Amino acid sequence: MFIETLTLRAGRKFKRQKAAPYALSVALGLLTGCGPLASVVTYHNDNYRSGWNQNEGALTSAKVASSSFGQLFNVALDDQVDVQPLIVPVVNVTVGSNQGDHNVVYVATENNTIYMIDAVKGTILFHKNFGLPVPKPLGCQNNGNNVGIDGTPVIDEKAGLMYVITYTLEGTQPVYRLHMLDIGSLAEKLPNVVVSASHKLSDGTTFNFNATYQRQRPGLLRANDNIYAGFGSFCDWGGSQSRGWVLGWNAATLKPLPANQMNDTQPNKPGMFLSSVWMSGYGMAADGSGNLYFVTGNSDSTAYDGVTDIQESVVKESPDLTKVLSVFTPTDQGALDLADNDYGSGGVLLVPKQPSASASMGAAAGKKGQMYLLDLSNLGGVSATGIGGTPVGIGGCWCGQSFFSDGTVHIVSSGGSNLILWNVQTSPSLSLVQKATSGSIGGGQDAGFFASVSSNGTGASSDPIIWAVSRPTSAGTAASPAPIGLWAFKGQPTGSTLQQLFQGTAGGWFTPWNNANANIVPVVANGEVFVASYKQLRVFGL
Repeated sequence: MFIETLTLRAGRKFKRQKAAPYALSVALGLLTGCGPLASVVTYHNDNYRSGWNQNEGALTSAKVASSSFGQLFNVALDDQVDVQPLIVPVVNVTVGSNQGDHNVVYVATENNTIYMIDAVKGTILFHKNFGLPVPKPLGCQNNGNNVGIDGTPVIDEKAGLMYVITYTLEGTQPVYRLHMLDIGSLAEKLPNVVVSASHKLSDGTTFNFNATYQRQRPGLLRANDNIYAGFGSFCDWGGSQSRGWVLGWNAATLKPLPANQMNDTQPNKPGMFLSSVWMSGYGMAADGSGNLYFVTGNSDSTAYDGVTDIQESVVKESPDLTKVLSVFTPTDQGALDLADNDYGSGGVLLVPKQPSASASMGAAAGKKGQMYLLDLSNLGGVSATGIGGTPVGIGGCWCGQSFFSDGTVHIVSSGGSNLILWNVQTSPSLSLVQKATSGSIGGGQDAGFFASVSSNGTGASSDPIIWAVSRPTSAGTAASPAPIGLWAFKGQPTGSTLQQLFQGTAGGWFTPWNNANANIVPVVANGEVFVASYKQLRVFGL
């Protein structure tokens, strides 16, 4: 083996030992003055869905606020991007004309295309298409013109594998396929599998999964040596055929798990079935024991029983998908359903147990804009409060929360048009205390947006930065997409207002429909910020 030096932007260098393909430089060397190189291999950084990169030393608040921070390059893509980019800092690329080790950002589009892009130079290393996307499924207007790769893939970095679900039109039929890909070539490591499932309804009859009516929107989850995916609906359409599912496969073989979760097993009713898992693209979460967490949407308000119809609820599911371990359902679930105020428009954030806390915590909010703090050991059933007392108002949430710690544990909410920084108070009981809020970051689509956090460590001097992408204020056109904005705020406010460090155009968005939300997650890694939008990836840095 030998030592080689790689140079990143702004002259920053690090040394790493040449080793096996996909070996992380974080294990063998350090980026001088900037901490270890970071990977982002799953939605919102980890299975807690924290959105937090605590190993970012290059992007300090002073530098981000200066003229040295800005756009580095813009990469053209073939379609809209509804998923989050993923980052692996050292990949042995074995295809194309630029083979060898690269810092790679992976971006998947609604055209079923996956791009491998050099994160340092902005050049496309390789791209591969996985089949025709499905145009306007059921005529639904809650997405762009195509639906292809709609849920964020997940990477097993140690094994050098990516897992992704594509949605393809095969003849006249929509089909979901689960792929296991080599991250250096995008080649199939095993034959892909068609997504299929069946479940017993409460009357004993068998109900079959139908890809025509199901939307695979949440980010994929890798936990328990399995891959999990959630499914919702297209525009709440499809009647009894559209129901919320959670499916799983063995990560080594792609063999489906023997059991699955269907959230509405009632055989008939006058209204909708649904109880979808969509969460505006937020990924299902997993705790340290491998239990799964997700939030369901609306169904029929008269049908809720928490067993055969689990609508408008946070659900804790066993790793083998055989048992619902507990649920939390707001007492106003019937009113939420009647008003189409899905609790499931946002995902559930898990917060690691704190030494002084009586329980591990979760937080979830939906369209109504009320965020509940939950006890993960027992979600609480039907309740008006959760464990944090009265829920806190954050603004309508087609969104998902983040957390970080700088000695104090914080939750960052992104409902309405404002970021709100909350302190998690553990004594005398668990509760949320509002610390600071940002000014409005605008947006003309549904309320809320997505944020991430970067910091250099976890202590008082970690200098956290909160990043967010605002939704467009108009529909735009294909030739001139409506602009979206990247925003940065200092995560340690001196008063009740979050200090703005940066704001700039970060791409564009075009859909013919106002409610086809730009659910864009900014990704921060290794001195750069990645924002994927309509037919482009923009990268910011120093």
